Order: sequence, then C-alpha cells, then structure tokens
Amino acid sequence: MSMTMTQKILAAHAGLEKVEAGQLILVSLDRVLGNDITSPVAIKEFEKIGATGVYDKDKVTMVMDHFAPNKDIKAAAQCKMCRDFCDKHDVTHFYDVGQMGIEHALLPEKGLVVPGDVVIGADSHTCTYGALGAFSTGVGSTDMACGMATGKAWFKVPSAIKFVLKGKLNKYVSGKDVILHIIGKIGVDGALYRSMEFTGEGVQSLTVYDRLTISNMAIEAGAKNGIFEVDEQTVEYVKTHSDRDFVAYKADEDAVYDETYEIDLSEIKSTVAFPHLPENTKTFDEIGDVKIDQVVIGSCTNGHYKDLAEAAEILKGRKVAKRVRTIVIPATQDIYMKAVENGLVKIFIEAGCVVSTPTCGPCLGGYMGILTAGERAVATTNRNFVGRMGHVDSEVYLASPAVAAASAVMGKIADPMEVMK
Repeated sequence: MSMTMTQKILAAHAGLEKVEAGQLILVSLDRVLGNDITSPVAIKEFEKIGATGVYDKDKVTMVMDHFAPNKDIKAAAQCKMCRDFCDKHDVTHFYDVGQMGIEHALLPEKGLVVPGDVVIGADSHTCTYGALGAFSTGVGSTDMACGMATGKAWFKVPSAIKFVLKGKLNKYVSGKDVILHIIGKIGVDGALYRSMEFTGEGVQSLTVYDRLTISNMAIEAGAKNGIFEVDEQTVEYVKTHSDRDFVAYKADEDAVYDETYEIDLSEIKSTVAFPHLPENTKTFDEIGDVKIDQVVIGSCTNGHYKDLAEAAEILKGRKVAKRVRTIVIPATQDIYMKAVENGLVKIFIEAGCVVSTPTCGPCLGGYMGILTAGERAVATTNRNFVGRMGHVDSEVYLASPAVAAASAVMGKIADPMEVMK
C-alpha cells in the first residue's frame, strides 16, 4: 500500500509495514518537548500517574522561553518547578536563561531533531520541525507527561494535502508570505487534522529557514503537521548541526492525497494577515492606509538570523517612525551573538529599535511589548487572535520581517519595495 511521508514515518515508529489514514497506532518517540508554561502541568500529571523516572534523559527537553527571563513571581515558580524536575531526573537538554532560545528555533540549531524523527511537544508550534523532514506535532500537557514516562504516544494517522511548489520567490518575499498565502487560500481549518506535505522543484529555492517558518504555521491552517521533502539543503543543515544518523522518507508516487495544490512561488506577493485570523490575508494592492503603534520582529516563526538580516537591510540608515515602538527579538543566543558580531544590532539600535534577549514575550501577550486598547502592531509572529498581544481591543497584523521593518519606518503597514526604491 502506498503512503505519504508522514504515514511512512509513523509506520516505522509503530513497528508496522503500513498504516492508513484514520488508523489508531502507538508510536515510539524520538523527543518530548515542553516549555515553562506547559511543563509544570505535565510534571504534575507525571507525578500523579506515579512515574518514577523519564523514559530517556537524553530525549526529554525543556526550554524556558515563554516568560523567561521571569516576568513575575508566578513565572519564576514555574521555571523553578521545571528546573527542579530536570535536576531530579538528570534531564540532559534543559535550557535556561543564558543558554536558551525560543524552543522551535533552538531545537534545530542544537541538532536535536533530524529527518525521520517523531517529536511531540506541549506547544502547538512543535510542527516546525517538519521543515527537516520529521513528523512533529503539538500535544497537551497530559500527553507530554505520558510521553516523558513511557516514550510512547497514541496517534490517529492523518490523511494529507499535497502542495507542489514551483518557481522562485521575488525580492522581499519570504516563507512567511508563502504560508500566509496558503492559509488565506484554504482557511484556518482547511487542513484540519491533516498533514500538509510540501514537494516540487520550488522547494529547492526555499532556504531551510523559509521552510521552518512555513512548517511552524501549519497549525494555523488546522494541520496535524507540516512536512517538507528532504533535499540537499536539509541534509547539509542537519549534518552541520547534528551528528545523529537519520532516515529521509519520501512519499510514494501513488500516495493518496485528499487534495493537491500547485503553488507558483514567483506569483506570491508580500502578504499581511489582518485581524483577527491568519486567514484574513491581503496583499498591497488591497491594503489602504493602516497606521500602527508597534512592530515586533522575532518569535519562533521569524526570529532566525535570515529574518533579522532582512529587517536590517531595510532599517539600515533609516529611523523608525515617530511613536512606533519597534522590538527586535533574536530567537536564540547564537543568533543574537551573530547579529552583534555582524553589526545588525547596531543597525537596529541606531534606527531606534530595542533589542531583547531571546524570549517568546509579546507573541502570546506575555511581556516585552503588550498592547493597550486601540493599539495596532505589525508582528512577524504566528497568531493574531483577539487579545493575542494584549488588550482585546488591540489589533495584530501578521507579516514578514521585510514588511515589518518597512512598516516601522513608515509608521503604517508598508510595502518594502516602496521603502527601498
């Protein structure tokens, strides 16, 4: 029987020759992930079920990134609970302030995920690692607890949607625009509990970081996971960051897909998702004069060095508009250091931005950039739900780093091509 990429990975980890959509299977896990918000709940459940140890101290990972450095006493208590748990169980991959980064940028950078892996994380954007040809998906804290204890998880095998990419992106258009275009096309429930599988010659023109961004937001279309076919770029990235062996799974030519979409990357324009859903997308021929109060460049979606470099290219020699707060958040310590060494941080500060230590911060309305009633922000984050970045009467507009930087300069949602003329 023919299988998709996702189905092949799940079959291998369930010890089965084949699986089919809708089948319930018990799968062995290569990694279990939690953060400072979700791990404390999982720890309590872990103890409630009477577990005495984690299934593999090298395969459990906790990253203190959402409210760290701690924003208040409750956040400090949550991080302490995680810290004490990982000390008690000798967890190898515990990342605290000074070593941490935003989890979904940190794990690929640390080489903790490779093609063919099965990864669960108590965070919905765990689907990011599909960019490397892994099956990764977000789960609840109870599933995380069981995963830490047993190294297993139950799944219903998803059916799939195939996205055939061709062509190349134009200047100042990136992976963020691709995924916003797709979500605008199929809707926030267009891939509900299905695998979004990306293939075609156009994949080769996308950087690994574009792919990480696209996979990261698969959940915003309701998908169980997003996954890219492994190519030379993937292999080069993985070998640079990890010494683990891996298996690259390729879909059978006659694999069954619910739907197939052909996407010409050269036709995609800079895209902005208006409040209050990622599917509410517009391009600059549809956008009027939308004044803004804040810009956030960062997050697990767009805090990579490539993203910061794109923003810096536009901000270099320019100033952010009066009364526009512009916050830049490198996704990891290594990215931060590289941005310092290559002069990006100097560009940001001279432009009038503030640069933060790695943290999720404002993305989930945590801290480092909360909006009050009536304020608008352009953000490179992944969600723009009501109240996502603060007050329920604030507004978040999702965009690429290039659009965000251009908007910071102009004081309104702006096309980078216009700013760079």
